Amino acid sequence: MRTASELPSALAQRSFALPESDACGVSRGRTRARDLRTVSRGVRVPVGVEQSLAQRIRPHLVLLPDAVVSDVTAAQLYGMPLPPQMEAEDLLHFTRPAGSAAIVRQGVQGHRRGLSPAEIEDVAGIPLTGFARTWVDVAGRLDLDSLVAAADWMVSAHRRDFGPPRIPKIPLAELHSYVASLHGTRFLRRIEEALALVRVGVDSPPETRLRLMMLRGGLPEFTVNCRIESPRIHRAVWSDLGSPEYRVCIEYDGLHHLTPEQQASDNERDALTALAGWRQIKVNRLQLRQPEAAVLAPARRALRDNGWHR
Repeated sequence: MRTASELPSALAQRSFALPESDACGVSRGRTRARDLRTVSRGVRVPVGVEQSLAQRIRPHLVLLPDAVVSDVTAAQLYGMPLPPQMEAEDLLHFTRPAGSAAIVRQGVQGHRRGLSPAEIEDVAGIPLTGFARTWVDVAGRLDLDSLVAAADWMVSAHRRDFGPPRIPKIPLAELHSYVASLHGTRFLRRIEEALALVRVGVDSPPETRLRLMMLRGGLPEFTVNCRIESPRIHRAVWSDLGSPEYRVCIEYDGLHHLTPEQQASDNERDALTALAGWRQIKVNRLQLRQPEAAVLAPARRALRDNGWHR
């Protein structure tokens, strides 16, 4: 059996479009060899070569020069928090201008929309919809909590006494302005409902879910990323969610809290919080799976003990 010739180094370790292999002098017969997979019309991937999302996208943009990455694929590229089934989605989403021919390709979902230049970003040479446009485009596939969590992630910003400052992907005011400019957009009512629940300073989607759970449960709204100070403590501490009025705070303990270093830091925070006269409630990811009433019961008791009447 005849052995296939080696591919040029520029193509050997990545997916490529046939116009790219043509430009490298590779014959079309060579592109049909068994060491290459055809993942979509005109796109080849060397067998056994793992591809990043960006590498999977680039050949399609060669074949669709007027398209931009959009919807779930843009959200994945940004690292936007999504439900597990959407994070694992292999289908690639591209948007072409309104009035263009439909995209009909294996492994690709095509969309046609009129996008303004302000709605398109360039990330490492890949054109994709901006944060706000991407959030709007995935709104129809997200439940309300997930939609709020994605927006909390986009607008999150804070400067604390420790760690680097967190810079928002898009300021909350800019997101509000963008949504206000939308007319006739599908799921606009859900988008507006979610936007009204977005808060700046949230560190993780579980914190968003806990915060929304508390609001649904009728608890007073807690301050996100709440600073706790007292003459009795030597430094301020920061709580995920805090009520200065009732001196009750809630911490979400994710997996990173299991490391010895983080536990030592948490122990100091817990002691300072108690010394400042605050009641602290901790919630972990397993507890978040319980019925909402059970999750909120400790916080409800602490609030009532500290003067909340409801």
